[in-house]
Amino acid sequence: MSNRKNHRSLPVQYLTRISILTALAAVLFLTLEIPVVAFYKLDFSAVPVLLGAFSMGPGPALIILALKEVIHLLLKGLGTTLGIGDLADFIMTAAFILPAGLLYRRHKTRKQAILGMALGTLCTIVVAVLTNWLLLFPTYMAAYHMDLQGIIGMASKALPFVDTEWKLLLFVTAPFNLLKGCVISLITALIYKPLSPLLKVQAR
Repeated sequence: MSNRKNHRSLPVQYLTRISILTALAAVLFLTLEIPVVAFYKLDFSAVPVLLGAFSMGPGPALIILALKEVIHLLLKGLGTTLGIGDLADFIMTAAFILPAGLLYRRHKTRKQAILGMALGTLCTIVVAVLTNWLLLFPTYMAAYHMDLQGIIGMASKALPFVDTEWKLLLFVTAPFNLLKGCVISLITALIYKPLSPLLKVQAR
């Protein structure tokens, strides 16, 4: 009888933790953004998603990430970009949490977590450059009736040497995502251990 209760409690624990982390991620995504350069803003919504990846695995983390994007769309609407920004955020954040979560799942040590976050940051940089180039830039040009020079000009106000698309990608997009990955990793490394007893799903 106790085994049945244990098995029944696991889905409830998963749902509870997924709900809490989703709410935190959505609130951070909606309320806290720090402008860095041009149109790039640093947000911290990936922290709860990464906490979910470490405590429950990559699958639940992807659910948290997807729910966060859905909540943002429901509250903010599709806008002129038809939700492409949220799709891009999902792709880039997934590129970060999946390597980190998968490596940590194999060996749950601090060293493995750090290696996972470092790998996730590198993957995010590559994916972010491709996503901006192939998806975001064309979408913003179409939605806001801009040409490529208009987008480049937003960055060149802060960095005058950025005068081509590839300079924008290599000297703005890539460093921004390196910064974001390092910040998210540092915050997660500092808070995961104190919070892990509350986040881990355990049979009772």
